[in-house]
Formats: sequence, C-alpha cells, structure tokens
Amino acid sequence: MLDAFVAEARIRWGLDPAAGLQIVTPERLAGTPVEPSRPLLLVPLAILRVEGAAQGEEAPLPGRHAPADRGAAGVLRRLYPADHLVGRIGLADATTVGELDEAAMTTSTLYLPPLAPESALASPWALPWIAHRLRQPDGCPWDREQTHASLKKHLLEEAYEVYDALDAGATKELAGELGDLYLQIVLHAQLAAEAGVFDLTDVEEAISRKIVRRHPHVFGDATVATTSDVNRQWEQIKRVEREDEAAAAAADAAAAAGAAEAPEVRSALDGISSSMPALAAAQEMQDRAAHLGYDWPEIVGILDKVQEELDELAAATTDDERREEVGDLLLVVTNLARRHGVEAEAALRAAADKFRNRFRRVERMTRERNVQLRDLSFAELDELWDAAKAEARAEAANRQAAARQFPAAPKETAR
Repeated sequence: MLDAFVAEARIRWGLDPAAGLQIVTPERLAGTPVEPSRPLLLVPLAILRVEGAAQGEEAPLPGRHAPADRGAAGVLRRLYPADHLVGRIGLADATTVGELDEAAMTTSTLYLPPLAPESALASPWALPWIAHRLRQPDGCPWDREQTHASLKKHLLEEAYEVYDALDAGATKELAGELGDLYLQIVLHAQLAAEAGVFDLTDVEEAISRKIVRRHPHVFGDATVATTSDVNRQWEQIKRVEREDEAAAAAADAAAAAGAAEAPEVRSALDGISSSMPALAAAQEMQDRAAHLGYDWPEIVGILDKVQEELDELAAATTDDERREEVGDLLLVVTNLARRHGVEAEAALRAAADKFRNRFRRVERMTRERNVQLRDLSFAELDELWDAAKAEARAEAANRQAAARQFPAAPKETAR
C-alpha cells in the first residue's frame, strides 16, 4: 500500500524518497518532529488498517505544543504557508494547507512537497541554514565580516532586550526577542563550525547532557523533597563538575609540560562571568556560598552588618576608603535582598524606573511654574518630589479602582 502511495507521489508531484521522506499518521502528527523541508506523506490509521493502534490525538511534541497547535490541521498551519500545495493520493484535485480540515486529514492520504530551507521558517533547522547561507561568499557582506569578538556586544544587547520583555510575561514581543537572542547563539555556532571546532549539534548535546545530569531526581533515582534540597543537590553536582574539569585541565597541562603536577582544585565561585552586572554577579556568588552552608543563621545578622558597613562608610576619610566601604555596603545589601527572595538587579532597575518617572513629574511641575530646577532650594525640590509621589500614587489608585470596576474579559481557553 505505501509503495503505491509513494509511486503516485513520485509521478504526480516529483517526490524524491532519497530526500528524506517522512511517513506519519495525522493522529500522531502533533507528537512527531516533522521537518517541513523534507517531503511528508500523511496516511490515516484507518487507511493503514493498523490493528490495536491508539486512537485520538497524540500528546503534542514539546516545543510545538502551544494552543494553536491543537489538531493535525493546526500543526500543519504552524509549519507550512497557507498556500502550500497538498496533494491528495487517489484524487485528481489538490488542495492547500490553509483549506485543510480535520475530517479530510483522517479520511484521505495526503502528500506535502518539501519547502525550500529558507521558507521552512518554523523548522528548528531553518535558522541554522539561514545563518550558514548568510556566511557564504555570495551571502551578506556584513555577516561574512563578523567574528566571535564582534558579535559579543550584540549578544549582550539582545539578552537585555529579552530581560526587559520578560516584565510583560508571555507575549508575542517576548517571542520575537527570544528569537533575536537565539540568532546570536546560532551565529556563534556557525562561526565555530566553520573553524571545525563544534556546531549547533554539540551545543544542544552539551546543554541537554548537563541538565539531565543535574536532575538525578527526575532522570535518575535520587530523591528530593523541597526546592532547598534541589538547590543543595545542584551545587554539589556543580562542585564535582568543577573539580573534574580542573583535574582534567591540570592533567592536560601537566602532560603537555611533561610533569605530573597536582591538579588545582577549583572554587565553588568559579565560572561566574566577569561581564555580568555587578549586583547580579554578587547575588549569584552569595547564592552559591549559601547553598554550601556559608550563610548567616538569622537575617538580623545581615541587618546588623548593614549598619556596621554604614558606620564604617561614615568614618572613612579617603577616597579609597570610601570606595571600598561603598562596595562592602552594596555587597551586604545584595545579600539582604537574597535572603528576602528579592533579585537585587531587578529591584534596583525597578527603583530606577520609579525614580525616572517621579523625576519627570518634577521636571513637568517646574515647567508649569516657569522655573528652573537648578534655581530651586533643597526644601522646594523636596516639596516637588513629595507632590510627584502623591500624584503617582493617586494615578495608581485610580487605575486599580478602574480595574476593579471594569475587569478585563477572561481569555478564551483552547478547546
């Protein structure tokens, strides 16, 4: 039966089975990693006459399991353009992906020709192909000139744009920003592949192996009861990894030097990027130390330390002393944020946003009074600041009242 289907597709639509023919049942399409740049033959279970086959839709494939993916036709509409040809085996007339319905998919055998790589936009391999194409001699001059070093700033810019978009939660904007960040990963993998060092497959294998290894309570026989247990286990596994990496690196260095030197033991704090924002790096450092038991028994100890650092800052007499004491104070305040479950970097950004909003209000008020900020006394500036705070609070209260009076309509759930 399948041979006849393939033969018809070869004659009518130029199917080349050597291009990687995929044969899938519509009932299992949602759970199958279909690649749209390869030819696809959809054969319903009823036509295959598979005895005892599971009926109904298969669980969606992770990564393609958003609500819009529900149903075989929905999956195809995510993977192919709406006007993409769909051949119908045994029937003279063809159709398109946009015209397909669930009934047709479970009663007819369908053939979908492959998309060109640059058109298979929903494929996980489309972007790697595009990055490779851009780097070819007849590709993009700008992309051909890029190096790992020249792309570093773009990686940071895209990461911060994702960070900002996260404030709004799961949005279409976030999807776009994540795509921009993913492009940077793909470009670095492409550059490494051209150098013969690694490619995107190695990147995916490395992170997947690491995550499986660090979750023995999910993929192994370890048992944990709380998030704290998970964190402690995570740090223990990472510590062993760092020690193994240090031992391997030292052994390689010793072998290269022709001497059996003792391996250097790495610190639990190794691997924290020096390019991270200082607050985020400090909090990560303190997190790691705390997971290993190096932490204040009570939060009051940190509060006392904050006061101690304030006193030392007040007593400092030189620029160097003040710089050091300010750093110590910021480090302790960051630790205080960690103990309260607050992300210090995000908290400071939120406070800066609040300051920016209130300062703009003060600027507006001075313009309304036809005065200059620099000409006002501290008392007058403080009065304007209090007025700006009151105005912001009143607006926030009005928005909350409006939200209670006119609640947003609930979102429709996928059926």
